[in-house]
Amino acid sequence: MEHEPGDWIPSKAQQTGTKEIQARMGSPVHRVSLGDTWSTQVHPDIESERYIQSFNVERLINILDGGAQNTALRRKVESIIHSDPEFSLKDNYFMTQNERYEAAVKRKFHLQTIAKRQGWSEGSPELYYSYRTLSGDLAFSIHMVFLKSLKSLGSEEQIAKWAPLCNDFQIIATYAQTELGHGTYLQGLETEATYDAATQEFVVHSPTMTATKWWPGDLGRSATHALVQAQLICSGARQGMHAFIVPIRSLQDHTPLPGVTVGDIGPKMGFHHVDHGFLRLDHVRIPRENMLSRFAQVLPDGTYLKVGSLQINYLSMVVMRVDLLLGEIIPMLQKACVIAIRYSVIRHQSSLRPSGPEVKILDYQTQQHKLLPQLATVYAFHFLASNLLKFFHSSYSAILNRDFSHLPELHALSAGIKAMVSDLCLQGTELCRRACGGHGYSKLSGLPSLVSRVTASCTYEGENTVLYLQTARFLVKNYLQVHGSLGSTSQIFLPKSTAYLTTPYQARCPAQKAADFLHAKLYTAAWAHVAARLIKDSAHHLQTLMQSGADWDEAWNQSTVLHLQAAKAHCYYISVKNFTETLDKLENEPAIQQVLKRLCDLYALHSILTNSGDFLHDGFLSGTQVDAVRTAYLNLLLLIRLKENTFCCLKKKRKR
Repeated sequence: MEHEPGDWIPSKAQQTGTKEIQARMGSPVHRVSLGDTWSTQVHPDIESERYIQSFNVERLINILDGGAQNTALRRKVESIIHSDPEFSLKDNYFMTQNERYEAAVKRKFHLQTIAKRQGWSEGSPELYYSYRTLSGDLAFSIHMVFLKSLKSLGSEEQIAKWAPLCNDFQIIATYAQTELGHGTYLQGLETEATYDAATQEFVVHSPTMTATKWWPGDLGRSATHALVQAQLICSGARQGMHAFIVPIRSLQDHTPLPGVTVGDIGPKMGFHHVDHGFLRLDHVRIPRENMLSRFAQVLPDGTYLKVGSLQINYLSMVVMRVDLLLGEIIPMLQKACVIAIRYSVIRHQSSLRPSGPEVKILDYQTQQHKLLPQLATVYAFHFLASNLLKFFHSSYSAILNRDFSHLPELHALSAGIKAMVSDLCLQGTELCRRACGGHGYSKLSGLPSLVSRVTASCTYEGENTVLYLQTARFLVKNYLQVHGSLGSTSQIFLPKSTAYLTTPYQARCPAQKAADFLHAKLYTAAWAHVAARLIKDSAHHLQTLMQSGADWDEAWNQSTVLHLQAAKAHCYYISVKNFTETLDKLENEPAIQQVLKRLCDLYALHSILTNSGDFLHDGFLSGTQVDAVRTAYLNLLLLIRLKENTFCCLKKKRKR
């Protein structure tokens, strides 16, 4: 290259130095960090905050983990993962979608190698902690959904055949339910599985374009088999949705099998490491034994046999909803709270008084108002999901023994709680992002990725509005069982979650001052009142429409906004009641009980203020009482800010 007179020409030493800098800056992480090493030192502002704890942090961590032994095991797993450079996530934000997928596959199989070496079995706590430590940035998560569905819906013989193949990754499987034309409305799924008695095979077919399976993870590039949810047709009759294991790619060269069209759906808002795909089936034949048959089967001659109700085929969705709460959804808000609150004690901005020093932004009431209710919500949801998991395990054992009595309540609870948790975790995570100002807009803060990831949870495993309405059907049914037609009351026992519908209404809240609203029984009763009233109103509106000539379906559709409000209020009541019951079990931990009681109070009062119209509507609360709720709430913000550091427990528990 020719240089013009007067051009600056770098010396050889300068040229050499420039090349060295360029080489050093080759890594995208170094380009951002200017080559600085990653600091392991604790910021002095955070260190100072940790000196003012009023409780034993380690003990609270043990409680959150479910015991000291679980804490020790979790930390051991985290140490193994963090010390292995193969699991580094530092380059993630600089990778393309293809690179993210390939890195996730490598991490998955590297983890499998470590698991085999360490003796970690499939479904073990160690693998759960590994997944959490890696923020779920692993391939083949839907492969595990297939395995759980197999164990829920498959016979013992089917489990014995397919589970070892999954565990050893001799096959890679996916769960194919959602279609281009239908998602949460499972009865509308168009994929068909028609039984051919002459060959004892099912013919699985996508009859329309909208029957194309769309969105299953691990399907786009990876899966060799799919658990296809399809409408069963045998002996000329439709028997509803059932699950079928369908081979889709060759185990020799991974090419699509005859009759199979499969591929990746392309760029998405998030989950860039997952190969979400599409699947069309053109009269693909599979053996009769490939229909999962724990609760239903087709005999060689085409006779259809079932155990329990058809709704049992939805069990795999219930399993996933419960698992996702603690494994995928709640951790997004936990991490967002840790990031935003830590940022808020490091970031100094403006002064509280003229000529005073700049203060931590967490000292501003508005910042406390943004973040501390999210922290309280995280604790409320952790305990809520943990207790739902216990109820699920007891119900699931009964279901596998063909006792389906708890299934309706389990379905209603899992649907409503999944909808509420994902809705509020999305709102809270975005609020945490905005509370960090411009830095929250940078992907390197971690917050945008948390927001985009939790956004998906409002849709997958059931769109939230539809789930709320499924809960509402259960609530209306329970209400009408107790109260029958308008005005009448009959004696009947309801499930535990709706037993409050049988108690007399309390017309007015007895609170007289702000301190009264710090009594757990008072605000739990307040939420019970609002939930019961809204359920009553929705049921009465439904009956009134039917008495005016509308049929059930039309009347239901014309009252769904009321049903939605009722279901949300019911879920708030369940979450508040669950938090207070959790506190009752901590009477031997007075310091921890006290700090969690303040978070419980904050969660309950914030929810009342957010939905104050529902409490004012029938005069249960007066305007003066709402003012008292606000006074108690604002006092709690200051008290929690000055005396508690419960976010430290989330940091230590959720170390990334």
